[in-house]
Amino acid sequence: MGKASRIKQQSAREKIAIQREAARRAERRNRMLITGGSTLAVLVIVLAFVIVKVSEGSPSSAGNSSVTGTRLPASVASQVTGVPTATLDKVGKGTVPLFTRGQAPFAPGSGPAVTSGGKPEMLYIGAEYCPFCAAMRWSMAIALSRFGTLTPLHGIHSSPTDTDPNTATLTFYKTGYHSPYLNFTPVENLTVSRAPLQNPTKEQNALWAKYEPNPSNRGYPFVAFGNKLVMKGPIYDAAILQGKSWSQIAAALKDPASPIAQSVDGAANYITGAICQMTNNQPAGVCSSAAVTAVKSGL
Repeated sequence: MGKASRIKQQSAREKIAIQREAARRAERRNRMLITGGSTLAVLVIVLAFVIVKVSEGSPSSAGNSSVTGTRLPASVASQVTGVPTATLDKVGKGTVPLFTRGQAPFAPGSGPAVTSGGKPEMLYIGAEYCPFCAAMRWSMAIALSRFGTLTPLHGIHSSPTDTDPNTATLTFYKTGYHSPYLNFTPVENLTVSRAPLQNPTKEQNALWAKYEPNPSNRGYPFVAFGNKLVMKGPIYDAAILQGKSWSQIAAALKDPASPIAQSVDGAANYITGAICQMTNNQPAGVCSSAAVTAVKSGL
């Protein structure tokens, strides 16, 4: 083999070696990219999971989700705040007289009217664990919505260890209310786990103690309608809601023949009548409705 041929063959081998080394470097680079990309993807997933868990366990600007509950879908909320007038009129007293058994659902107030911001004040003191509050919040939400706007609506469940356990309900904690006719002041005293949540003011405690002087027997819910009328307990049987979801309860409210509507809407009509006494029968369209006319004699 001549010198020129040997040089040509050597150059070819060197060229192949260089190409192979370049290919090996490219393969290593691709493997590193794939491995690095997979690691980065795993890290992103883990980081997202950590952020979600931290968000679930930490208070947000709206408050701790374990306290404020689950924000109800707009479709469910609208069924609660927009029960048709025709339905409420057909329900009338509902099953309230059967539950209260001839007793008036409210006690008369005494003393000067209670106002807030120049408007009559409806004060509610309850607790998130309380099954009786669980029942009455549905009716209060319906009645209050006839005079103003209650938003947002959050769903919770009452205590799993109390009477009528795990009743689907609302919480008024962190819920706002706007009305030209009255102010609504909700105080959710304790959480579902009975931890302190909102303490009544000195004035609120004094009003509560006025009508329930024995602190050992003082219970929830307590509702003072401008100090003209007082409600000191449920006015329908909370058991009617057992096993029902928020959406099932909300959907039943528009059917005047349903047992839930007969209880929840019936109580809402009584609460509406009590509010009308606070507002001097304003607005007239609500306070002169067939539903309010039906319950007036029982207030």
